[in-house]
Amino acid sequence: MEINLVKHAGILVPATDQDAEKLARVKSGRLLSVEMKEKRNSAFHRKFFSMLNVGFEAFEPPEAEHRGMPAQKSFERFRKDVIIAAGYYDVVSTITGEVRAEAHSISFAKMTQEEFEKLYSNCCNVLLQRVLRNYTRSDLDEVVDKLIRY
Repeated sequence: MEINLVKHAGILVPATDQDAEKLARVKSGRLLSVEMKEKRNSAFHRKFFSMLNVGFEAFEPPEAEHRGMPAQKSFERFRKDVIIAAGYYDVVSTITGEVRAEAHSISFAKMTQEEFEKLYSNCCNVLLQRVLRNYTRSDLDEVVDKLIRY
Protein backbone atom coordinates (compact mmCIF):
# COMPACT_ATOMS: atom_id res chain seq x y z
CA MET A 1 0.00 0.00 0.00
CA GLU A 2 1.35 3.41 -0.94
CA ILE A 3 0.35 6.47 1.07
CA ASN A 4 1.34 10.04 0.30
CA LEU A 5 2.16 12.12 3.36
CA VAL A 6 2.81 15.83 3.88
CA LYS A 7 4.86 17.25 6.72
CA HIS A 8 2.98 19.89 8.77
CA ALA A 9 4.48 21.31 11.97
CA GLY A 10 6.82 18.35 12.29
CA ILE A 11 4.07 15.73 11.86
CA LEU A 12 3.41 13.60 8.77
CA VAL A 13 -0.26 13.70 7.74
CA PRO A 14 -2.12 12.08 4.82
CA ALA A 15 -1.88 14.22 1.66
CA THR A 16 -5.38 13.40 0.37
CA ASP A 17 -8.69 11.96 1.57
CA GLN A 18 -7.78 8.69 -0.19
CA ASP A 19 -4.50 8.57 1.70
CA ALA A 20 -6.36 9.20 4.98
CA GLU A 21 -8.71 6.28 4.19
CA LYS A 22 -5.73 3.98 3.55
CA LEU A 23 -4.11 5.04 6.81
CA ALA A 24 -7.38 4.52 8.71
CA ARG A 25 -7.31 0.82 7.67
CA VAL A 26 -4.08 0.33 9.62
CA LYS A 27 -4.77 -0.80 13.17
CA SER A 28 -3.37 1.31 15.99
CA GLY A 29 -0.18 0.00 17.51
CA ARG A 30 0.98 -1.69 14.28
CA LEU A 31 4.63 -1.25 13.36
CA LEU A 32 5.01 0.07 9.83
CA SER A 33 8.09 0.32 7.66
CA VAL A 34 7.97 3.37 5.43
CA GLU A 35 10.37 4.20 2.63
CA MET A 36 10.38 7.96 2.18
CA LYS A 37 10.75 9.35 -1.32
CA GLU A 38 10.10 12.99 -2.06
CA LYS A 39 7.71 13.35 -4.99
CA ARG A 40 8.40 15.75 -7.79
CA ASN A 41 6.52 19.03 -7.92
CA SER A 42 3.49 18.39 -10.14
CA ALA A 43 2.85 22.13 -10.59
CA PHE A 44 6.35 22.50 -12.03
CA HIS A 45 5.64 19.53 -14.33
CA ARG A 46 2.57 21.40 -15.65
CA LYS A 47 4.72 24.52 -16.05
CA PHE A 48 7.12 22.52 -18.23
CA PHE A 49 4.28 21.47 -20.54
CA SER A 50 2.97 25.05 -20.66
CA MET A 51 6.42 26.21 -21.76
CA LEU A 52 6.52 23.51 -24.44
CA ASN A 53 3.05 24.53 -25.63
CA VAL A 54 4.23 28.12 -26.11
CA GLY A 55 7.08 26.83 -28.26
CA PHE A 56 4.87 24.38 -30.16
CA GLU A 57 2.32 27.07 -31.03
CA ALA A 58 5.13 29.22 -32.49
CA PHE A 59 6.83 26.30 -34.28
CA GLU A 60 6.32 26.26 -38.04
CA PRO A 61 7.86 23.13 -39.53
CA PRO A 62 8.85 23.18 -43.19
CA GLU A 63 6.47 21.45 -45.56
CA ALA A 64 7.63 17.90 -46.11
CA GLU A 65 6.28 14.54 -47.07
CA HIS A 66 7.10 10.90 -46.57
CA ARG A 67 6.09 8.37 -49.23
CA GLY A 68 3.66 10.86 -50.72
CA MET A 69 1.98 11.72 -47.41
CA PRO A 70 2.35 15.23 -45.97
CA ALA A 71 4.19 15.46 -42.66
CA GLN A 72 2.01 16.55 -39.73
CA LYS A 73 3.00 18.88 -36.91
CA SER A 74 3.17 16.69 -33.76
CA PHE A 75 3.41 17.91 -30.17
CA GLU A 76 4.80 14.56 -29.02
CA ARG A 77 7.60 14.65 -31.62
CA PHE A 78 8.25 18.33 -30.79
CA ARG A 79 8.51 17.55 -27.05
CA LYS A 80 10.97 14.72 -27.69
CA ASP A 81 13.05 16.82 -30.10
CA VAL A 82 13.34 19.67 -27.58
CA ILE A 83 14.43 17.23 -24.86
CA ILE A 84 17.00 15.67 -27.20
CA ALA A 85 18.30 19.10 -28.27
CA ALA A 86 18.64 19.96 -24.56
CA GLY A 87 21.02 17.00 -24.21
CA TYR A 88 18.73 14.48 -22.49
CA TYR A 89 18.84 11.41 -24.69
CA ASP A 90 20.21 7.93 -25.25
CA VAL A 91 21.67 6.72 -28.55
CA VAL A 92 19.80 3.66 -29.82
CA SER A 93 19.74 1.39 -32.88
CA THR A 94 16.53 0.74 -34.80
CA ILE A 95 15.43 -2.49 -36.42
CA THR A 96 16.66 -1.12 -39.76
CA GLY A 97 20.14 -0.49 -38.35
CA GLU A 98 19.65 3.26 -38.13
CA VAL A 99 21.26 4.96 -35.13
CA ARG A 100 19.26 7.76 -33.55
CA ALA A 101 18.71 9.72 -30.36
CA GLU A 102 15.84 8.70 -28.06
CA ALA A 103 14.59 11.30 -25.55
CA HIS A 104 14.94 10.50 -21.85
CA SER A 105 11.73 9.82 -19.97
CA ILE A 106 10.50 12.73 -17.86
CA SER A 107 8.28 10.52 -15.72
CA PHE A 108 8.22 11.24 -12.00
CA ALA A 109 9.91 7.89 -11.34
CA LYS A 110 12.78 8.53 -13.77
CA MET A 111 13.87 12.05 -12.83
CA THR A 112 14.36 13.89 -9.54
CA GLN A 113 13.04 17.42 -9.03
CA GLU A 114 16.57 18.81 -9.29
CA GLU A 115 17.21 16.98 -12.57
CA PHE A 116 13.84 18.10 -13.91
CA GLU A 117 14.58 21.75 -13.07
CA LYS A 118 17.85 21.51 -15.04
CA LEU A 119 15.97 19.91 -17.94
CA TYR A 120 13.40 22.74 -17.82
CA SER A 121 16.12 25.39 -17.99
CA ASN A 122 17.95 23.64 -20.83
CA CYS A 123 14.70 23.18 -22.77
CA CYS A 124 13.96 26.91 -22.31
CA ASN A 125 17.33 27.65 -23.89
CA VAL A 126 16.57 25.33 -26.83
CA LEU A 127 13.21 27.01 -27.45
CA LEU A 128 14.74 30.49 -27.25
CA GLN A 129 17.55 29.57 -29.66
CA ARG A 130 15.55 27.57 -32.21
CA VAL A 131 11.88 28.57 -32.08
CA LEU A 132 11.20 31.66 -29.97
CA ARG A 133 14.04 33.78 -31.34
CA ASN A 134 12.20 37.05 -30.63
CA TYR A 135 11.73 36.17 -26.94
CA THR A 136 14.00 36.74 -23.99
CA ARG A 137 14.02 34.34 -21.07
CA SER A 138 11.96 36.80 -19.03
CA ASP A 139 9.43 37.09 -21.93
CA LEU A 140 9.03 33.31 -21.98
CA ASP A 141 8.77 33.10 -18.18
CA GLU A 142 6.07 35.79 -18.20
CA VAL A 143 3.98 34.04 -20.86
CA VAL A 144 4.29 30.66 -19.12
CA ASP A 145 3.38 32.17 -15.73
CA LYS A 146 0.24 33.70 -17.25
CA LEU A 147 -0.73 30.36 -18.77
CA ILE A 148 -0.38 28.39 -15.56
CA ARG A 149 -2.45 30.91 -13.59
CA TYR A 150 -5.53 29.96 -15.63
